[in-house]
Amino acid sequence: MTLAADTFIVTNKTVLNNNDLSILLNLYQPLVGNEAISLYYTLWSYLDKSETISNEWTHHHLLKNMQITIREIDDARIKLEAIGLLKTYKKEGNVNNYIYEMYSPMSASEFINNPVLATALYNAIGKLEYEKIISFYKIPSLNLRDYEDITKCFSDVFGFYNGTINDNLIYDLRKSRYRHIEILSKIELNTILSLIPDELLNKKTINKSLKEYIYNIAYIYNYDNDDMVSLIRNSINDMHRIDKKLLRENAEKYYSFENLGKLPSLIYKNQPEYLRKKTNDDSNRSKMIYMFETTSPYDFINSKYKKGSPTATDLKIIAHLLLDLELKPGVVNVLIDYVLKINNNRLVKSYVDTIASQWSRANIETVEAAMNFAEQEYKRMRKNNNKNNNVKIIKKEEKPDWFNQSIEENTASLEEIKALEERIGSR
Repeated sequence: MTLAADTFIVTNKTVLNNNDLSILLNLYQPLVGNEAISLYYTLWSYLDKSETISNEWTHHHLLKNMQITIREIDDARIKLEAIGLLKTYKKEGNVNNYIYEMYSPMSASEFINNPVLATALYNAIGKLEYEKIISFYKIPSLNLRDYEDITKCFSDVFGFYNGTINDNLIYDLRKSRYRHIEILSKIELNTILSLIPDELLNKKTINKSLKEYIYNIAYIYNYDNDDMVSLIRNSINDMHRIDKKLLRENAEKYYSFENLGKLPSLIYKNQPEYLRKKTNDDSNRSKMIYMFETTSPYDFINSKYKKGSPTATDLKIIAHLLLDLELKPGVVNVLIDYVLKINNNRLVKSYVDTIASQWSRANIETVEAAMNFAEQEYKRMRKNNNKNNNVKIIKKEEKPDWFNQSIEENTASLEEIKALEERIGSR
């Protein structure tokens, strides 16, 4: 434990600004508590006028300033370290000396799109407050359809300048620096690798990136040393290297088998609030959009089964779409519904991959964009099929119910939506 007589200085590794204050209060404080955020502000206040480094202080001064105990100081400091806002260095002696290194909070976009932090925040403040925060940071959507981009580039405005600068000089200038949260796995990678023979695995090929990947796999699936030894041994290719794709596949298979077909919690998340459509429209199509947005991919695929539950293959496809192709949950729902309708109610990975890869390249993130894209692709496919007599023309009833074919037949019926709501709500 820190002692009141121990000294400290504060150093700033970043550029702090007023926007950071809003993010700290709205996003970080619900997770780490007000004492941790108060400690962050207090340390910030100790910096000099240039906000680079402080004088040396004792923790006794910090205790009097914040009116809390030394144990509370330690607890608050540890939380700031864990969340990526602070880094602490200690030099032991008769009086211990500390250096507190400050870092900026993540941007709102980075924080909300981090599945660990977003889930923790949601659980901490609840659905209503979470939606308010998303709304606060969401960028307003502007319709630029009738506008032309007339922005000038640098060379349009500025001419060429003669003269050079000293390219040998490297300036370590101040900039915003962030510490990403560190999630330590319970595995011991060196121990794991020592249990795999050298003739089977070329350990020189294991670089920092691969190590991080292995640690992430172990954390996501909560694997221990024994689990990872078996998985890595079964994921080594003919070149005596660890095949990352194969390691991922084996990890999913093993997890699915051990957890009765379930996969990591990402497949149980629904469309992020900031990517949902805000509308007062009461049409069937809008109700279907709402259904896609507020239903997790697991619950959606489960609703397609009148009896039983999704197969391990179905869940693996969903996990692949979410984790590997990084499609949003609502977009995955649209994709599942689209493929089932046009592919005789079958989810075939190769077929799904073809469509999903196209959607991923098109950077489709919203349910409405996915529906519109699917409609256009369907029309293009029908047009091509009609030109080729050797290809079977897609039947009218094979199109998804929500297609905008006409005002009379463009959406799911109210009975279908009600049945889906009841199916999902009963779980």
